[in-house]
Amino acid sequence: MRKKFLKTGVILFMAAMLLAGCSGKSSKTETEAEPEQALYPVTIDGKEILVGQTTVQTLLDEGMNVTVSEMTEDKQINKYEIDPDATLEPNSYYTGGSIWVTDSIFAHISLVTDENAVRMGDVVIARLEFSLTSGEKSELEKITFNGVPVSEISREKAGEMFPDFKGDEYMWFQSGDDYEYFMSFSTTDSMMNKFSVEKEYDVDWNSKE
Repeated sequence: MRKKFLKTGVILFMAAMLLAGCSGKSSKTETEAEPEQALYPVTIDGKEILVGQTTVQTLLDEGMNVTVSEMTEDKQINKYEIDPDATLEPNSYYTGGSIWVTDSIFAHISLVTDENAVRMGDVVIARLEFSLTSGEKSELEKITFNGVPVSEISREKAGEMFPDFKGDEYMWFQSGDDYEYFMSFSTTDSMMNKFSVEKEYDVDWNSKE
């Protein structure tokens, strides 16, 4: 399966080639730079994930179920255990990976490489996104965001946890030079139903090979 993963372009865990240093963001002088943002941890069953720092290998060493998805020729989705020894191309953005908490709750993960080809196990998690709509409370209690179980985070609670964020009654977010955080909330009970954490990288997301 590794050969198919590396040689074909039909899998969901695809590399979009990036040109490092070509970001569309405007440059800032040192005096104009915004203060460094806090990095808020996510835990799964007590195992901490720091976006932009935690590697794929760390997840595997912690016993987490990490998979990659592949689309077959007949448009079916197959899941495979991630191969930490696969080589990822330089200056690339990879999506399609997942961390499974239960059979119904999982996080989408994305990876970014720099100017060097790298072993997949050594790449850090660049983005993590949870959808919480299908989980039971006992499942959601396995996940925490900044130390609080996601089953307890309402829109009001999010405002207390992150007073510097902005948004409205259904969204609460922060976007900066270091990290981007996003949370959305149910229209019926105001409980969080989705959240993501993303490390910002100085790359051109829209460039082509």
